[in-house]
Amino acid sequence: MAVGNDQVRFELAYYTLNPKIKVIAPWRLPVFYERFAGRNDLLNYAAKTGIPVSSTKSKPWSMDENLAHCSYEAGILEDSDVSPPADMWKLTVDPLKAPDKPEDFAVVFEKGLPVKLATEGKTITDPVKLFLTANAIARRNGVGRIDIVENRFIGLKSRGNYESPGLTCLRSAHIDLEGLVLDREVRALRDQFVIFNYSKILYNGLSPEREFLEESIVASQKNVNGQARCRVYKGSFTVLGRSSETEKLYDASESSMDEIGDFALSDTTGFISVQAIRLRKYGQAKKAKGERV
Repeated sequence: MAVGNDQVRFELAYYTLNPKIKVIAPWRLPVFYERFAGRNDLLNYAAKTGIPVSSTKSKPWSMDENLAHCSYEAGILEDSDVSPPADMWKLTVDPLKAPDKPEDFAVVFEKGLPVKLATEGKTITDPVKLFLTANAIARRNGVGRIDIVENRFIGLKSRGNYESPGLTCLRSAHIDLEGLVLDREVRALRDQFVIFNYSKILYNGLSPEREFLEESIVASQKNVNGQARCRVYKGSFTVLGRSSETEKLYDASESSMDEIGDFALSDTTGFISVQAIRLRKYGQAKKAKGERV
């Protein structure tokens, strides 16, 4: 409908790809929306004219499905306090009915991209097969369901339900590995500025800014090389361990509570003293005004 996001981002993308294109949007034409005020009118028309559709009046939500996920919205889901019906979800097993035994697998990343998945004695390297395998693992273990109230580009709030099984696993494994191999300040800049704006721009279908930020994302991933060992179980995803043969930002001996290593403990005194300068001044100023710190 004309209150949705797709009309905006699709049309903006079309103009970027073909500046001379003419877009015809029935939902914004009075002759159309005055005849079809909502989904019930459309379902009545489909039934009357014999047009096959997947939605029904008892299950009136809309669905958009692709290789990565399926989304659900509208109908009874528009009440933000109504739980999604159990039979709505089509990609994942109900977590309560998932296998009683955890399933483990490992994902290897090169420059931030998953290049190998090992599970049950099998190793998959083909990109599509790797993604489909991650999908299959997550789906049968009930991983990847999301129920949120979000903000549409046009300013309205919207309740949406999503299933992203394989992506949930791969993204979670990727983020965990970054903790081991990605520089702290690079990750902070990426998360606080780049990813926040990139997701908004991508969601809204804007291209010039997206191309600019994508270069930053690629640059941030050059050292994201290593492996994450993962486990899925009844809707949950956890990382059992992570390792990297090439990126050495983590040093177990330096971080150890049981050995000194190369880190000079006496240096901490000076570090604390420098950090305390600002805080001491802050405390003195508060005390001078009679305020509690």
